[in-house]
Amino acid sequence: TLATRVAERCDRLDALVNNVGANPPRRTLTEDGVETTFAAHVLAPFALTRLLLPLLVGRVVNITGGIPGGPIELDNLQGERRYLGWTFAQYNHTKTMQMAMSLRFAEEVAGTGVTVNVAYPGHGHTPMNQSMTAAGFPYLYRPIVPLLGLVAPRFFADLSKPARSSIHLASSAEVEGVSGAYFSMKCRRTAWPASALNRRNQDTIWTTCENLTREVLGVS
Repeated sequence: TLATRVAERCDRLDALVNNVGANPPRRTLTEDGVETTFAAHVLAPFALTRLLLPLLVGRVVNITGGIPGGPIELDNLQGERRYLGWTFAQYNHTKTMQMAMSLRFAEEVAGTGVTVNVAYPGHGHTPMNQSMTAAGFPYLYRPIVPLLGLVAPRFFADLSKPARSSIHLASSAEVEGVSGAYFSMKCRRTAWPASALNRRNQDTIWTTCENLTREVLGVS
């Protein structure tokens, strides 16, 4: 629906910033039967970008978040085996998967004039973060949640700061033509985590996304 509405209003897109986030405290499914954080962080940017490719003439920026960079568990993409653990969170897991998907997407559109990059925003006192309870954090981190609740409004309320990296990638002349890159919250190019660079991870996530979006993309 969103892609259709955009196509009705625009004849071209210079930039697309995929910045949706979801972090329910327990494993839930969308009405399509897809685990919610996987749907939000991996499947939605994959599908929306694919649908808008005919209009895109410039930059795609995917926003990671949380604490990305851990291992990608190919037998647990949708939290089938575990959703939260001592240090594991499906939120961080899916944000890392999004990075792997973005690298593969950059490959797929190479030479078309469309670029795909990933921005890390840092922490922001957003409505989603404000609504999170300790139940949504890995077990090891839960004792610090009350402290975070006290500190965040004071130090992370200025949402222009976490927006900087995505605005930089969407608009700066410095990154013209740059694709397949990962930028830190300080707008600096930084190293990808090993799990995102892993080709098997990229291919498995890409194939999973293709299989789950065949109907919406009109692919047989």
